[in-house]
Amino acid sequence: MTQAEKEQDNGKEKERDKEKEREQRGVKRPIAPPTIPEPLQEQIQSNFVIVIHPGSRTLRIGRATDNLPLIVPHLIACRHKQSGQPRYEDAWLLRDGLNKPESNEQRQNGLKMVDQAIWSKKMSNGVRRTPVSNEQARAYNCQIRPAVLDSSSRVKWTNTSHHPPYLIGEEALYVKPTDCYNIHWPMVRGQLNVHAGPGGSLTAVLADLETIWSHVIQKNLEIPLKDLKYYRCILLVPDIYNRQHAKELVSMLLLNMGFSAIIVHQESVCATFGSGLSSACVVDVGDQKTSLCCVEDGVSHRNSRLSLAYGGADVTRIFFWLLQRAGFPYRDCQLSNRLDCQLLQHIKETLCHLDQDISGLQDHEFQTRFPDAPAFLFQVRLGDEKLQAPMGLFYPSTFGIVGQKMTSLQYRSQGDSEDPHDEIYLLATHSKQDQSSKSASDRKTLARQGGALDGDVSGQGELSELPRGSGGSGPMQGETDIGANQGECLMGVGEAEDPLSTHLSRKTAIMNQFEGKALGLDKAILHSIDCCASDETKRKMYSSILVVGGGLMFHGAQEFLLHRIINKMPPSFRRLVDNVEVITRPKDMDSRLISWKGGAVLACLDTTQEMWIHQREWQRFGVRMLRERAAFVW
Repeated sequence: MTQAEKEQDNGKEKERDKEKEREQRGVKRPIAPPTIPEPLQEQIQSNFVIVIHPGSRTLRIGRATDNLPLIVPHLIACRHKQSGQPRYEDAWLLRDGLNKPESNEQRQNGLKMVDQAIWSKKMSNGVRRTPVSNEQARAYNCQIRPAVLDSSSRVKWTNTSHHPPYLIGEEALYVKPTDCYNIHWPMVRGQLNVHAGPGGSLTAVLADLETIWSHVIQKNLEIPLKDLKYYRCILLVPDIYNRQHAKELVSMLLLNMGFSAIIVHQESVCATFGSGLSSACVVDVGDQKTSLCCVEDGVSHRNSRLSLAYGGADVTRIFFWLLQRAGFPYRDCQLSNRLDCQLLQHIKETLCHLDQDISGLQDHEFQTRFPDAPAFLFQVRLGDEKLQAPMGLFYPSTFGIVGQKMTSLQYRSQGDSEDPHDEIYLLATHSKQDQSSKSASDRKTLARQGGALDGDVSGQGELSELPRGSGGSGPMQGETDIGANQGECLMGVGEAEDPLSTHLSRKTAIMNQFEGKALGLDKAILHSIDCCASDETKRKMYSSILVVGGGLMFHGAQEFLLHRIINKMPPSFRRLVDNVEVITRPKDMDSRLISWKGGAVLACLDTTQEMWIHQREWQRFGVRMLRERAAFVW
């Protein structure tokens, strides 16, 4: 035996002797959780990575090597299991809170604020806009009769004579209302559409998503489901995500559909990857929700996350209300009819704008092509309605939504039985360590000062754990980091003192009041940036406001939003920020596809090797893998 080997053996023996001495003295080693193996470093082929970006209205899915993803309406029609079963259909443009007694009054007040904002701003030539008479447009529209373009619209209902168990996307959209099918949109406002109606359980919604995604992968991407074991998946989730829903989606993709590995990442961070920006305040205006988040060097700032419960669908609905006031010539239009909703969305995207230089009455045309009906051509005369509707994003009271939670913040995790070493555990142990060290230092201080400070240190260790409430960022700066039930986590069970519990209840009341209000888009951007920790970060965010999603794709939106941000930003930052920039089409790309493109970029990066969660790891460790591997704080 060589001298080096003898020294190594002696070292091991000494370690064992020390271990025995510690056990004899009663000092036990901490019980460590099972070690999670490091991911295998292997070369990943991007054409075997599928990027999935599920939205409330559209599903964007494709291989990471594709230039553009497939865009599929994110709905499913499920055949009735029994004859005579009542039909059920999830609403498209209708939502809760619209038929309250105060809804119409709130809508009218919101419209007054919109009109005031329109008339107060001059056009680019320095001239104020000329008022437009609604009655003049209404008198013209009421006498309009449609012209028949063709005796047949050449649009047909989906053929269901062979009784398929389900239909996906466009086929589901054109299911005849009298056929025995229920229509489901599995996602609503960026979350799983769990509700009390038929097909609204978590199990049913997950089954619908699995059916839709599997169908698209097999039929459109032409990948047999049995071959998914050779593929990996990148799943984009909202910035403010439901942990339970995200966990169930990962289980569905790895265990049910059979992907070999998965990365879960946030939409805002992927948007910065897709646009090629290192830092940005990402404003994602979708069909049903608007989310905001400040991203710096690939990290989403938790305190800056904000989700607003309105989007493009609410603009479409208020535009229909304005059209009706102006005598909309297509008088059979109904918000409960999915084909009418599709038509209204198309008219909104074609006619609406945020360019204040466009004024006066103008004539427009649109066509209706529905199954079992002739193709009609309508004329309509409109004035400010085309500008008023998208301005609802800046004055959300115009939407007339009463009694609904309109603003969501990021709360701490409420815990998961499968993950004992979660955020609550870490926070509680950290708090206890701080308290023990605090009490030890206090005892030394008391010993030195003869007890002069007795009674003054009670509760200070606990209060130091609370986020700062009222700095320069306003009372909500720390609110995003603490939920209504976090008192026990911060201090340990039973240790709350009256001043602290009062402080927590006051914070909860402030949060509830804040979440009940609907912030306008410009105010929400200012709030999100204001929640950043340093002035340097805020300066970066003001100089790079990235707008993605399809809800703000109006002519003139970039200049309009820029003008409102500059006018409302704090005066102190107007001097510090060299230039405020709003980016709506980075690299001249479709803003609806930027986040998906960022997911595709993510698949090609070498740095993502350690983020992959493999199927066997998920089977063994479950949700703990998300805490260990996710690129954001789980």
